[in-house]
Amino acid sequence: MSKIMCTSYLSGVLILAWMSTMAAAQNSGSHNYADALSKCLMFFEGQRSGKLPPSQRITWRKDSGLKDGSDVGMDLVGGYYDAGDNVKFNFPMAFTTTMLSWSVLEFGQLMGSELPHALEAIRWGSDYLLKSTSVPDSVVGVVGDPNGDHTCWERPEDMTTPRTTYVVNKEKPGSEVAAETAAALAASSMVFKDSDKFYSASLLNRSIQVFEFADKYRGSYNDSIGEGACPFTVISVATRYTYDELLWGAAWLYKATKIPQYWDYVKNNIQFGTHSSKKYKWHSCCVLNGDVMNLDGIQNMPASTYLFLSGLLFKPGGSNLQHSTSLSFLLMAYAGYMKASNKVIDCGNNFVVTPASLVNFTKGQVDYILGSNPLGMSYMVGYGKKFPQKIHHRGSVNPSMENHLQQMQCHEGDLYFKSTDPNPNILVGAIVGGPAEDDTFEDSRSNVQQSEPTTYINAPFVGVLANFLKG
Repeated sequence: MSKIMCTSYLSGVLILAWMSTMAAAQNSGSHNYADALSKCLMFFEGQRSGKLPPSQRITWRKDSGLKDGSDVGMDLVGGYYDAGDNVKFNFPMAFTTTMLSWSVLEFGQLMGSELPHALEAIRWGSDYLLKSTSVPDSVVGVVGDPNGDHTCWERPEDMTTPRTTYVVNKEKPGSEVAAETAAALAASSMVFKDSDKFYSASLLNRSIQVFEFADKYRGSYNDSIGEGACPFTVISVATRYTYDELLWGAAWLYKATKIPQYWDYVKNNIQFGTHSSKKYKWHSCCVLNGDVMNLDGIQNMPASTYLFLSGLLFKPGGSNLQHSTSLSFLLMAYAGYMKASNKVIDCGNNFVVTPASLVNFTKGQVDYILGSNPLGMSYMVGYGKKFPQKIHHRGSVNPSMENHLQQMQCHEGDLYFKSTDPNPNILVGAIVGGPAEDDTFEDSRSNVQQSEPTTYINAPFVGVLANFLKG
């Protein structure tokens, strides 16, 4: 068995993980991971935009955004609302699609009867990304007016705010969103390679074209579409995040095609990526290849990422569970790669990290989210006996179309937002932003950082939950 040298931070994380696991043992309990996976996937049906299919399980949601793209002569019906608002942000949507695809590629064989739902969730995203890239040398970045949308508290079925289409192109490039889209298309092409060869080929061919555009016309979509990117601006040195996404796209294209030029691209440009960011989320992902990865997000996380004594990974800044679910996925994937290559991590002083160590740590993250925490609260809506009741989500808060058929105007939903009653529509499977650093949680719609669910929190969790189905 060969050894990988341990970085000081990884050593610290795993020691703390062991200590926190011991401290939190009294709060641990058995969880129904199959039920959690089912609900985790159902959440994506609640985030759908467009014409909903007869198989729609979250029935209080109805058709929405049926004229999206008409302002630029495109059919942009479909896709996902990323969170509790009604804007379609392609950047996090592409990341969501990539992570759902990666979850299936790594753990799909463990998903059982939930695999068709996972494939459906991926295809809902990849279909939309094909539409978003249908014009050569351009990629749709956003549909909707973020500022106007965030001013109104209305159902997606009622949207009265402008559905502006923001596009990046040769003159106004956006390498981040384009490269992330290329990654999503490549990853999803692998998912459908055996079951739908024509569709898979279409996804892969488009991925190649979009990546070429992203690399050839360098620039940040922050500058190109301005307010349209808000709140999903890339908060860092733009050129470094541009490389970050380009590396991500190239890595997925290499994994999908095995064409050496994409692997060469990664090797030749890895030095320009965001080595200083040390995190893994929708706008920060850095990999070397699809089988043996150098995951900066695992091995070199900064001191600003730490563990509660109760066991949860925490990073200040809000919507914390996106870090926990994403890093948990990476740890789980990394454990699999270590096991397959018969490797362990040597941290010195007779402290050796095994694949089982990473799996056990990840299990602690999963169990915390599902309710093994000081509050005894599940942070997944609809799972367990105690979960958030007042999440920051327009469709969940306002009365459903079934109970209030008349169109609601911009501020008619304010009354429901301010209500102290639980949300009338349960968004099953939604994972909220999560607790504060002292393990407290404010179940309040106005506390966006803690109570808003997002697709990019749930997407990595799909693969993590699937892994624990094997017992």
